[in-house]
Amino acid sequence: MAELSIQHRTTYSYRFPVQLTPYRLLLRPREGPDLLLQHHQITVSPEGRVAWTTDVFGNAVATLTFSEPTRRLEIVSHADVDLKSQAWPVFDIAASGATYPFLYDDQDWKDLGSLRDAQYPDPSGELHQWVMGFVMENSTDTLSLLKDLSAGVANGVAYQGRDIEGTQAPLETLRVRSGSCRDLATLFAESVRVLGLGARIVSGYLHDPVRTLVGSSPGGSTHAWVEVFLPGAGWIAFDPTNRSMGSANLIPVAVARDITQLMPVSGTFIGPADAFVSMDVAVDIALIA
Repeated sequence: MAELSIQHRTTYSYRFPVQLTPYRLLLRPREGPDLLLQHHQITVSPEGRVAWTTDVFGNAVATLTFSEPTRRLEIVSHADVDLKSQAWPVFDIAASGATYPFLYDDQDWKDLGSLRDAQYPDPSGELHQWVMGFVMENSTDTLSLLKDLSAGVANGVAYQGRDIEGTQAPLETLRVRSGSCRDLATLFAESVRVLGLGARIVSGYLHDPVRTLVGSSPGGSTHAWVEVFLPGAGWIAFDPTNRSMGSANLIPVAVARDITQLMPVSGTFIGPADAFVSMDVAVDIALIA
């Protein structure tokens, strides 16, 4: 178990005083069997009102509202967590889902809903053909198939960090053969859905103190990966950027059907179009002594 302190700082600068619209924050780490949240606090400058709610996925959402114009906005999220994930987890997949293809039971099928439906057009069947190339037989081990598919994404797409907003469609990622962690996660999730399985995208942090993982940085970094629902085992994490399975090194903040629903900080301003100067993001993850 690792006790970690996470600081996520987002700073906006403007040339002139602007009126800020309400800002939506997805910054509170998501508790689960592998993560215990000990403390979380958001501080804002200039001072604003913070209101909390939960979205349809059970994520904690904070909404900031401001009364006075400002030339600078700083949002700092500080969390202390216990990360309990194992490096080599064993998943108790039910016999009904151990071999692909399989059928979810009626309740899971209904509840997974759009999480098992493809989200992007594939008019020529290019993605479908690529995905089915990983299915070696009509009856194959489900977990091995998903591991092969995750490795196939990592092998076929070169990781390329990208600071600009936006995510590539799966077919674009396949064609350009490069992408960020969110592009690889989107491609993997869509591929899993082509197989008829339920998948959701996860945003959070990558904790890698020895700097051996793709996408890591000295102090810690934001990251995106995927969880796949299998009977008996529940949601299993797959990080195609690092060809890994399980939640080791991963600190989840929010889950959603689509990556566009997972912006850590989103909002805008009312003022001159050229008022915006910059947005800076800094993440620092440290062991608690």
